[in-house]
Amino acid sequence: MWNVNERFSQKAIESLAALGFGVGSTRGVVRVEKYGSGAEFRKGTDDCYQMTVTPTIMLKGQFTRLWDAGYQKFLLTDDGLKVPALASHLANLRRFNEELRTALGVPTFYNEALGSVSQISVYDRVKGRNGDVPDKTVGAHSPAGEH
Repeated sequence: MWNVNERFSQKAIESLAALGFGVGSTRGVVRVEKYGSGAEFRKGTDDCYQMTVTPTIMLKGQFTRLWDAGYQKFLLTDDGLKVPALASHLANLRRFNEELRTALGVPTFYNEALGSVSQISVYDRVKGRNGDVPDKTVGAHSPAGEH
């Protein structure tokens, strides 16, 4: 996991564009994207940037949360849209995360490099317990027209 309290200089954030990252800035908020993944940084009063959205998969221009539902991983949007996470999504997220860490000089520890880290892990296979209906537990819904 990222240390979200870590601060990055403006020079470090600006250098990301030269490394192939898409960098967009609006009023002190910087969105960094590459490989269909993204992260967000906000400028603090000390003129340094702090990560406010950790690396995640982008879906139609929105940040998603990676959800492990026990039987499959899904992408969840803020409005509850649920889309199955594909192997390519996870591979691209891992690649983005590693390149962003390297570019910003953030070390990767062994346990962090093992695989995808889900922001949500809610599931329970025992009927009647919280999580027995995964979609209901996290407020997820499938795209319109799908069952």
